[in-house]
Amino acid sequence: MKRMKKIEVVIDTIHLEHLISLLENRGFTGYTVIKDVYGKGERGLMIGDEVTGVFQNSYLFTICEEQQLNDVIEDLRKMLKKYGGVCIVSDVDWLIH
Repeated sequence: MKRMKKIEVVIDTIHLEHLISLLENRGFTGYTVIKDVYGKGERGLMIGDEVTGVFQNSYLFTICEEQQLNDVIEDLRKMLKKYGGVCIVSDVDWLIH
């Protein structure tokens, strides 16, 4: 197994492509997205409008080396400050197969 960092972000779906571009511009080559997630936070219960897609959230996670995290963390912080969202960073063990 290999020690890595896991970045998890929940963001308004309308800003998802911006998040993906930010990561790809910093050399991230893989990620997983789950669309239409919901939950409750500072803005209350966030359930998107199924017809228009307004206020729908997406969840993205990726893993990276610690240095790659250090290279992207301030850009992520600025994006979240501007658009809102949640980011969690944790230590993980990657099972290499």
